[in-house]
Amino acid sequence: MIRSLWSGATGMGAQQMQTDVTANNLANASTAGFKKSRANFEDLMYRTLLIAGQTTPGGGQVPTGIQVGMGVKPSSVQKVFTQGDYVQTDNQLDFTIQGRGFFRVTHGDEDLYTRAGNFTLDSDGFITTPAGDRLQPEIAIPIEANTITLQDDGTLTVFGAEEDILATEEVLITTFVNPAGLVAVGNNLLRPSEGSGDPIEVVPGEEGSGTTVNNYLELSNVSVVEEMVSLIVGQRAYEANSKSVQTADSMLSTANGLKR
Repeated sequence: MIRSLWSGATGMGAQQMQTDVTANNLANASTAGFKKSRANFEDLMYRTLLIAGQTTPGGGQVPTGIQVGMGVKPSSVQKVFTQGDYVQTDNQLDFTIQGRGFFRVTHGDEDLYTRAGNFTLDSDGFITTPAGDRLQPEIAIPIEANTITLQDDGTLTVFGAEEDILATEEVLITTFVNPAGLVAVGNNLLRPSEGSGDPIEVVPGEEGSGTTVNNYLELSNVSVVEEMVSLIVGQRAYEANSKSVQTADSMLSTANGLKR
């Protein structure tokens, strides 16, 4: 069987995954705190027909050898945690992390992590995500609050109508040794894994972590232009791989048509 049939098929599958990843990035181009994904690939094993360096019958040495590749396979789809653009919202409960780190929230009975800082208040006055997951450590905003400020070091101060301080809280952020090892679970949430390492909760600005600010929101780090180019490249590569399958099929057809 002609190997190019299978190599071309693996190439088509790889470009399909590339297109799927790109499409998801484009779909979330306007999602607050979203981090784009990148598909990584690696070549499959090779069939070695002639080993480089072996001695020839004439006493010489084979300089390069003969190896025939057998296609490609996906190796990973990793999150790329580059900083997204900031937009000023003038919403006092919009928080942004400038640099490394994540907000910790409680989702059900587990702690998950997010870069999306578009927080709001629940019926009890606690700061939560739009899905109702409370920011950790929990912070309750008094009903008499008039102004909320968040300093670089995570100090959140609540002022009343007369500029008197009603409450002072601390917003902590969490870092990971390998953020790319976090597992996306939807709703802008990420779950730690053995690959990410244990969560390290710190005061903003300490131990290499980012700083915090409110009235701003971090947008997605997806570049629509880059993703559109990637989409076109993936489409052309898919077509090229399908052409190799068609060519191999044509060669098999010719071989089958041979007569004595």
